[in-house]
Amino acid sequence: MSRAFPDHPFLTGAWEPWPMEGEVRDLVVEGELPADLGGTLYRNGPNQQYAPRDGYHPFSGDGMIHAFKIEDGRCHYRNRWVRTPRFNLEREAGEALFSGFGNPMANDPRTKGVAGGPSNTNVIWHAGRLLSLVEGGLPPVELDPETLETIGIYDFEGELTRPMDPAVAEFMGAKLKDGRAAGIFTAHPKIDPATGEMLGFAYSVFAPYLTYIVVSADGRITRNEDIEVPFPAMVHDFITTEEHVIFPLFPATMRVERAAKGESVLKWEPELGTKVGVMPRDGSSADVVWLDADPGFVFHPMNAHTSGRKITAEMAQFVTFPLDEAPPGGNPATLTRWHIDLDARTVRYEQLDDAEVEFPRLDERRTGLPYRYGFCAGSGDALRGMPDLLRYDLQTGRSDKHHLAEGSASSEPVFVPRSADAPEGDGFLLSVVYRGAGRSSDLVVLDAQNLADAPLATVKLPHRVPAGFHGNWRPA
Repeated sequence: MSRAFPDHPFLTGAWEPWPMEGEVRDLVVEGELPADLGGTLYRNGPNQQYAPRDGYHPFSGDGMIHAFKIEDGRCHYRNRWVRTPRFNLEREAGEALFSGFGNPMANDPRTKGVAGGPSNTNVIWHAGRLLSLVEGGLPPVELDPETLETIGIYDFEGELTRPMDPAVAEFMGAKLKDGRAAGIFTAHPKIDPATGEMLGFAYSVFAPYLTYIVVSADGRITRNEDIEVPFPAMVHDFITTEEHVIFPLFPATMRVERAAKGESVLKWEPELGTKVGVMPRDGSSADVVWLDADPGFVFHPMNAHTSGRKITAEMAQFVTFPLDEAPPGGNPATLTRWHIDLDARTVRYEQLDDAEVEFPRLDERRTGLPYRYGFCAGSGDALRGMPDLLRYDLQTGRSDKHHLAEGSASSEPVFVPRSADAPEGDGFLLSVVYRGAGRSSDLVVLDAQNLADAPLATVKLPHRVPAGFHGNWRPA
């Protein structure tokens, strides 16, 4: 018999799991969906299937994909859990078998040899495939773009592999072939707007600690190269420009030897400082230049571009590691510009605004290029609710804000251009919003150029969508 969920901050309120899969056609729309908005917004996030067996954090929750299909001024909704090996094993058992903290030592013995990672962080459309993504635990999981049914683990036709020590493979239950096991992938790849390539990476607590991966526009892996690092660290995201790949290595270290002492593998070691690895796009590990920077932490960059020997990047940057906060909330992320000078070998931080922000996005036709506009969720704690959506004009320094109703919490804003050739920033901003007063959710559609105005459309769901992480738009 399934147990009730505990009274836990990440299992109540906006994070409360939703126990049903299904679809709703012709949702009620307040206002009017723009005639030139056609396609599907996919959103991924944790939706725990069973009460956790020990502690819990949303990073370890079962992934659920939510899809809002907009066509002819109408919106249809569908959701499905991502059927990972972990999900299937627990569904068969009727209870949680894996540790809620991702600690394999606390797993039920029945999990031996089964990959324990959820797929709960991002969902992208590339090379004709819809892929659910998570960092570190699993390769991508392919989904049917219409039904959201799980097709299965996708390893890029067997090309996504990594070297692995036999003892590590035995511990993880991984199968080895010629000394290599199934590879892992980032939750935050970048799509090159000119070539259609998907640039990605993988990091691990086991060697190799960092790998650079390039997937061609037609879905073939063309680069899978290990990168030597100063120390193993949590690398949630990275940055790309037209000329460079940038690996930010913050002092949130990942050391497997700590697990043997009963300690967390992950630890904040600010005395190490931040290391910023800059590699030419056509370079290799030997070409990476490691630059020293002050301690800090970034989950999500907004964008970057190269100009000669200088790189400019904008980030939602924390002063210290946010997962170490006690109590939480005293370490807001703010929009921060990085000035990277390859000749002087320096990295300088410049805070652009005082507002607390997270989930930065842009008009992704400008990924890796000079750009003007960026978008964020803001004015609150990203893991506990952010009631504003913000647009930054990085040329003038001006910001515009859309404030949601009291008790509302926005999710990551996703920008959709009005047309393929519309000017940068001319389009719509979409965000799934939790309404605390009614314990329900809406899809809010804003005019990205007039963010403070009332929504163009508010799509009303008859139930809640649990707070989540990332999503992307697939044009019709």
